[in-house]
Amino acid sequence: MEEEKKEKSKPSCNIKIFVLCHSLLQLTQLLHSAYFKSCITTIERRFGFNSMSMGTVSSLHEMGNMVLVVFVSYFGSRVNRPRFIGFGGLLMSCAAATLALPHFLSKPYQYHSMSAAGGSWDMCVPRENSSAPEVCRQGGGGDPSEARTQWLTLAASQVLFGIGSVPIQPFGISYIDDFAEPGNSALYIAILFSISVFGPAFGYLLGSMMLRIYVDVDKIGLDSPLDLTLSDPRWVGAWWMGLLVSSGCLALASIPYFFFPRVKVPAQAKAPKTESDPLKDETSSETSLIDFLKMFPRLLLRILLRPVFLLLILSQCCFSSSITGLATFLSKFLEHQYGTTAAYSSLLIGAINLPMAAVGLLLGGVVMKCVRPPVRTLLWLCLAPLSLSILLCVPLFFMGCSTQRVAGVNTGYGDTQDQWTNRSLSLCNSNCSCLNNMFNPVCGEDNTEYISPCHAGCTDVSVDTLNPHRVQTYTMCSCVTALSAVPAGAAGMGMGRALPGSCTKSCPHLVLPAILLIAFAGFIASLSHNPIYMMVLRTVFQEEKSFAIGVQFLLIRMLAWLPAPAVFGLAIDYSCVWWKHACGKKQGACGYYDNNILRNRYFGLQLGYKCLGLVLLALAGWRVQHTPCLSIEKEPGVPV
Repeated sequence: MEEEKKEKSKPSCNIKIFVLCHSLLQLTQLLHSAYFKSCITTIERRFGFNSMSMGTVSSLHEMGNMVLVVFVSYFGSRVNRPRFIGFGGLLMSCAAATLALPHFLSKPYQYHSMSAAGGSWDMCVPRENSSAPEVCRQGGGGDPSEARTQWLTLAASQVLFGIGSVPIQPFGISYIDDFAEPGNSALYIAILFSISVFGPAFGYLLGSMMLRIYVDVDKIGLDSPLDLTLSDPRWVGAWWMGLLVSSGCLALASIPYFFFPRVKVPAQAKAPKTESDPLKDETSSETSLIDFLKMFPRLLLRILLRPVFLLLILSQCCFSSSITGLATFLSKFLEHQYGTTAAYSSLLIGAINLPMAAVGLLLGGVVMKCVRPPVRTLLWLCLAPLSLSILLCVPLFFMGCSTQRVAGVNTGYGDTQDQWTNRSLSLCNSNCSCLNNMFNPVCGEDNTEYISPCHAGCTDVSVDTLNPHRVQTYTMCSCVTALSAVPAGAAGMGMGRALPGSCTKSCPHLVLPAILLIAFAGFIASLSHNPIYMMVLRTVFQEEKSFAIGVQFLLIRMLAWLPAPAVFGLAIDYSCVWWKHACGKKQGACGYYDNNILRNRYFGLQLGYKCLGLVLLALAGWRVQHTPCLSIEKEPGVPV
C-alpha cells in the first residue's frame, strides 16, 4: 500500500515542479521580449535605424515561430516534450546573447560634443571656410555598411529566438494536461499564466534600470566622467546588459526540463474514433508527416469556412495589431511626446500599464468562471468593454505637446520666421563651418532650440568646475536673441546664451494622466480577452479544438504580430520633420518629429484597428443570433 501511495504521489509532485519551472521559463521569455521593446528607441539612436526597420526586427521572432508551428502540431505527441522545451529554452538563451553582439562588434559610441576634436565639432569657428568638407565619423550609426551589418545581426537573432520559442507553450500546456490529475489541469494552467503574466512588467522595469547606465560602461568604466545626462537627446543606455541578463535567466530556467520524464497518454484514455471524428483520423499518430502536410491545406480551408470562427479570428487580429503597435512604440511615444527619458518611460510602462492589463486578464477569467454565460451574453461581454476602451482613447488625441520651436526645422532664425524654415543655416551662422551631420541640441534663452551650438552661432563656453567634460552654458551665440545682460562690447549684436540639451516640452505634466488613461483603457479592453477566446472555442467541434487553436495563433502571428510593428513604425517615420545626416546621406534615426502628427497617427492607427475589429465582432454576433443557442457548459452541436 505504501509503495502504491508513493507511485501516485510521484507524478503529482513532478507536475507541480513542472508547472513551477514552466511558469519561470515563460516569465523569463516574456521578460526578454518586453525588455527588447523598451530598448527600441535606444538601439535606433545607437545605430541610426528608423522606426520601421526596428519595428520589423521586433516582429521577426514571429516569423521563426510561424514557420515551424505546423510541425509542432504534428510532433506534439511523438517526441519527448520536456526535452524539446529545454532545447528551445537554450536556443532562446543563445539568441538573446547574440542579440547583444552588435555592441561588442561595433566601435565605441561617438557623438558630437565639446570634447570631440578639441571642441571644433560643435562650436562656431568663424575662421574656417564654411564650405569645408564634411567629415564622415563612424559610430552612432555613422557608417551605413556597419549599420546594415548590425541590423542583420539583430534580425537573425530575433528569427533564432522565434524558432526556440516554438515548443514552449504548446508542448508545455499539453504536457500539463496529460500529466495532471483529472480536474487539476485547468488549475495548473491558470497558475502558469498567472505567474508568467508578470514577465513583461519585469522586462520594462529591467529596462528602466539598465538604460540609466551609459552604453560603453564596459569600455570606459563606471567612474569615467561624461558630458551627457539622462535627459540629453544623445544619451544611449546600456541596452545590451539586460539582454545578457535575460540570456542567463533563460539558460537557467531551461536546465530542469532535461530531468522530467516523457509522458504518453494511455491508450485507454484516448477517445474512440467515430464517424464524427474526421480530424482525429487525419491527425492520428499513425499519420506520416508527408501525409499530414498534404492534408494541412484541406484541414485549414475547412476550418476557415466557418463564418463565425473566421470573423472572430479576424477581429482578434485587429485587436492584436493595436496592442502590438502600442506595446512596441509606447516608450518611444512617451519620450518624444512628453520629453521623458528612456528609463523613466520604461518605468511607467512596467509599473502602471502592464500590471493594469494583467489584472484585466485575470478579472475577465474570474468573471467567465463565475458567470459561465451563453454565447449571446459573451458577445456583449466583448462588445461593451471594447467600445468603452475606444471612447477612453479619444481624449488622448488632445493630451500632447506640440513640437518645440527648432530653428531651421519648424521655425526660422530671428525675424526670418518663414524664409529659413527647414534650412539649417542663416546669416547669423553662415560663417560657422557647421557640418550637416551635427546633432548636439541646445536651448537658447529665447526658448528656441538649435540643432547644435554651431547652428546657434556660439563661440564661447563655460564648463562645470567639477566635471570639465560637461558644459554648463554656451555663450556669445549670434543666433540667440539675448534676453539677459550681454557682455561689454556685444551690445546690439544679439549675443545670447544657450543651455545644453533640448528645450523643455510644453506639457510634461500630462505624461502621468496620459499613461494612466492608456493603462485604464487597456484594463477595460483586456476584460474581453477571455470572452472572445471562449467564443472561438465554441465555434468548432470538440475534436477540432487543438487544431483550431493552432490555426488561431498562426493567423494572429501572420496578420497581426508580424506586420503590425512595421506598419506602426512606418506611420511614425512619416511624422519625422528632420532626419539626422551622416557621411553626406540621410541617417536612419529621426531627430525631430511633428508631435501633433505623431500623436494623431499613433493613436489613430490604434483606433482604426479597434473599430475594424469591433465591426467584425458585431458581424460575428449577428451570425450567432441566427444560430441555435450555444452555451459555455456544453459543446455546440453544429459549428457556426
